[in-house]
Amino acid sequence: MRKSLSKSEIVRRRSEIDRIFKTGRKTSSRGMSLIVTTNDLPFSRIVVIPTRKYGSAVERNRIRRQIREIWRTEKDRFLPGYDFAFVVYPGRNVDHAFQRRHVLTLCRQAGVMDLHRSP
Repeated sequence: MRKSLSKSEIVRRRSEIDRIFKTGRKTSSRGMSLIVTTNDLPFSRIVVIPTRKYGSAVERNRIRRQIREIWRTEKDRFLPGYDFAFVVYPGRNVDHAFQRRHVLTLCRQAGVMDLHRSP
């Protein structure tokens, strides 16, 4: 499977984001929520939404890049046909490894991971 992240794999339209929030299932843990809903596509898509209180624009963009990078490297472990919205809340600064575990745990709790694939 390709490891790049194409533009079509990122949810950008406001109407699509609203649909995720209205019809999706929510899973939360400290500092982050995941909202998942099905789409009619053969692949999954992602959007990362840091709250306005998260920090400066630089910090919000950094967390977007970090979570998209985790998604890019781990996307073959997620089931296809879903839209994922990660909502990130302010909290302590954490390293990339912790963020990766956090994202994978939320996806596992939401039931959208292919558990037969190895890391």
